[in-house]
This record gives sequence, structure tokens and C-alpha cells, in this order.
Amino acid sequence: MCCRIVEMKDKQVVCIKDGTILGFVCDVEVDTCTGKLCSIVVFGRRRCFGLLGREDDCIVPWENIEVIGQDSILVSFEPPRPRRRKRRGGLSGLFNSRDTQY
Repeated sequence: MCCRIVEMKDKQVVCIKDGTILGFVCDVEVDTCTGKLCSIVVFGRRRCFGLLGREDDCIVPWENIEVIGQDSILVSFEPPRPRRRKRRGGLSGLFNSRDTQY
């Protein structure tokens, strides 16, 4: 099967280990010396419906691509887990404070 880079942008990337959808291909990395495709880049997930931006893009090495189908790309790749930030304050801090006087 022959596939163009423009056609790859419409394909969904799915991890075959756990079935999670990583997203859609947004870019590819090519080694200009050898002319070989090195990796595909998948858009990072949106945070808060895109209002807070996106997570980091996921770069999937070519070696981890198992199958390129008509609608999706199956990969054996585990993206790095996003770091969770500690919540400070917020509404829970207002209601749980012990030195509140009534």
C-alpha cells in the first residue's frame, strides 16, 4: 500500500497495547541524509476543551509503527504520562480551613 504524507494526517493513531487513541498525525520527521521517515508526530491532547492549550505532542518512532491501515495507524508505543500538578487553594481551601470564625 502506498501512502502519502497528506493522507497520513487524516489517520488516527491507536496504541495496540491498551487500545488508547493517541490522536491524529500532525507532522512527520524525515532524515534528510537518508530520505527515510524517522517518526510521526501526534497532536497533544487538549486541556479544558482547548482553552488551556494542549499537552505536549507525542513523537512515535518509526520502529514502533506496527500497521498503517486505511483509517488508522496501530503503534506499540506508550506515551509518557503527563505530570499532574498539585492543587493549591481553590474552593476546597475555603471550606476546610480550621481557623475560620463565624
